[in-house]
Amino acid sequence: MKLPFINQEIDVNIDMRDSNDILDNPDALRYRIADDGYLLIRGLHDKETVLTARHQILEKLDEKGMLAPDTPLMKGIFNPEYPEPTSTGSMGNIDLTHLPGFKAVVEGESIMRFFQLLLGGEARTFDFKWLRTAGPGSGSPIHYDIVFMGRGTKDLYSCWTPFGDVTLDMGPIVFCLGSNRFDKVRETYGASDVDRDLIEGHFSDDPSEVINKFGGRWTTTTFSAGDVIIFSMYLMHASLVNTSNRIRITADTRYQLASEPIDERWIGKKPKGHYAWKQKDVNIEPLEDSRRKWGV
Repeated sequence: MKLPFINQEIDVNIDMRDSNDILDNPDALRYRIADDGYLLIRGLHDKETVLTARHQILEKLDEKGMLAPDTPLMKGIFNPEYPEPTSTGSMGNIDLTHLPGFKAVVEGESIMRFFQLLLGGEARTFDFKWLRTAGPGSGSPIHYDIVFMGRGTKDLYSCWTPFGDVTLDMGPIVFCLGSNRFDKVRETYGASDVDRDLIEGHFSDDPSEVINKFGGRWTTTTFSAGDVIIFSMYLMHASLVNTSNRIRITADTRYQLASEPIDERWIGKKPKGHYAWKQKDVNIEPLEDSRRKWGV
């Protein structure tokens, strides 16, 4: 099925398998995420808990003028006169990420219990939360997460949570299956740190080039409120373009064993975040130069 990436349409398989059948088997979960690179869990969260969080977030977006006037709040219809449909200003915004409803999902019993089972011990999450409120036209390029948050344990996982149903036209997350086994990419790009190395961060803007050069295949699915997808730091992913008139509300959150080292940029009451990458007057190495240097 052809779906819109940020600069082209790509063939995407709509065939991700869920792991609900092995939810009570931690060894099987660990084997599957090591092999596939992801775990899709349908209905991990109570739907009403997620929708409560969605309501609270949308109230804040409405106050900012991001919602179309005189439309039902919970539909999240984007106001076409709002100046920044692709704004990432929600990421780390404490007015949003400290909402009780939001925290009840991303720090709640369901997700923390799941990670305790998967990791085999007490789990913790980064204090910084990447909440995304993406209007029409929003999309993101291809990357590994490790280059943005790899200073602690490498046994770290991302969790993508939709706050409401996400249909294909809303631009869901998309994965390159098999990319967790792109060994040379892992050893070069995957060993980078955007604040230390001052690289662009993403690996490519061209999903066709990735599979033609390295292999793998692109895949996604539709999501319902309550679903989550958990994935490796070394699974290439992006988001498709939101071609709907609605705001796609999702969060990227990270989880690890509490006993293991943690990336200091993303913890504390006021996480410092990226202190060098894309800061004013910092020269970022062009993507083409980085890939030429890495030989990938």
